[in-house]
Amino acid sequence: MSDSKLRDLRRASANNPTTAPTIEFPCDYPIKVVGDAGEDFTAVVCQVVTRHDANFDATAIEVVPSRNARFVSVRLTLRATGEEQLKALFEELKATGRVHMVV
Repeated sequence: MSDSKLRDLRRASANNPTTAPTIEFPCDYPIKVVGDAGEDFTAVVCQVVTRHDANFDATAIEVVPSRNARFVSVRLTLRATGEEQLKALFEELKATGRVHMVV
């Protein structure tokens, strides 16, 4: 492929604006929390999420172990009320020392 056919994806174009999508709050907000597998990992995640969403339904979560069962991902949906809530939630999840990634 020649250099003339390559595009710089960092630059905005009419067809590819680089503005971040906006989220309209409140909304249902899905997240995936990945951490080391352990008996109480899911409970820890649910406790943190409940502090940020009092109406969080822990029965609707999905727990998926990694292929070697070394890691686990907890997929859930919470009611997001604003960016501050999400930022605080992500920071508290990471502060547990057990969470590797929040997506």
